[in-house]
Amino acid sequence: MLTLRKTNLSILCSIALLSSCSSMDGLRFWKSDEIDPDEPKELVAFSDQKSIGIEWKKSFKGENEIGNFLPDFSSQDLFFSDASGNVSSINASTGEKNWSVELNFLASGTAAGFGMVVVADIDGNVIALDQLDGSKLWSSNVKGEILSKVAIDARVVVVKTGSGELLGLDNENGQILWSYRSKLPLLTVRGSSSPVIVDDLVYVSFDNGRLGVFELNSGFQVWDGAISYVRGVSELENLIDSDSSPVVDGGLIYTTNYQGNLNIFDTAQKRSVWSYETSSFYSPIVSRGMLTVVEADSGIRTFALKTLQESWINDEYLNRDLSNAVSFKGNLVVGDFEGYVHIIDILNGRTVGRKKISRKPIKSIFSRSDSLYVIDEAFNLHSINI
Repeated sequence: MLTLRKTNLSILCSIALLSSCSSMDGLRFWKSDEIDPDEPKELVAFSDQKSIGIEWKKSFKGENEIGNFLPDFSSQDLFFSDASGNVSSINASTGEKNWSVELNFLASGTAAGFGMVVVADIDGNVIALDQLDGSKLWSSNVKGEILSKVAIDARVVVVKTGSGELLGLDNENGQILWSYRSKLPLLTVRGSSSPVIVDDLVYVSFDNGRLGVFELNSGFQVWDGAISYVRGVSELENLIDSDSSPVVDGGLIYTTNYQGNLNIFDTAQKRSVWSYETSSFYSPIVSRGMLTVVEADSGIRTFALKTLQESWINDEYLNRDLSNAVSFKGNLVVGDFEGYVHIIDILNGRTVGRKKISRKPIKSIFSRSDSLYVIDEAFNLHSINI
């Protein structure tokens, strides 16, 4: 199995296109005065209605190229880790550190819950720490790279590996309780979709473009369904990795995948009930009666949930390598490759606020109640307000 980073996909797609041409006749060369269709769009003026302020900033070590080092929360604390192995407990309001421990180099972000903080290192070790002081509770080796956050329940810690294996570990000691191995395609994107636990079921998207639903305690597969099917003739064209976590809401499961679909599954019917052909690395957003997806080319598309008719499209940010978007105070908030954070009205798609907060690309944005946090490529963690 060969894995690719998301940032290399556009280059490889161009190479594949060139190599598929048997002669020079099918090629087009852009003149110096023509616009390159892959060039990031320049930012345009807008009516500034929302201001962005910075509450605090903390700097960590390493590089966050694929944006998979996400934090988690418990009570008033934020738990964050970086690639160099630092795991920290931070007061979410003030940014002050409660404690910090140093482990082996880490491969993915932090999960917190039930008194534990759980991370994974580059050697396939899942490590559980005590939330109060960072002391080690247990460690378990799952013999595989772990790029996604684990999911924590009172009894089971669910882990997904880069080799397509899903495992349930005992919450008390890390012992492996069950495992399931999905079938991987020859070529995959080096992504980071995380499992989601809802009502004793585990929902997970795999690199073969399928959604799986499993019993939490036993690992028994209840059902699965295709987010999309391969449509190309080459391995590159057949990349349909789902690198986003499923969103479970109101008896429906919303999923996306690369070169595939935005898909809605009905949990009662155990099948897909609606799909729209698109390509995305990020989980869809369900908010204010809208279903929104940030597409792989950084276009933003929204559908009305009642009718599933397209509501608006924002193409102002094409090729600006947008981060994930979050719904916050009735708006969409998203970052880009130049370190800008943008605020977009979720009802009409218009930009209503913008601020450059970093000289590095914004890799991920997340929120909790009235707080908003941004992580850039250099592992700077920013707390911002709107």
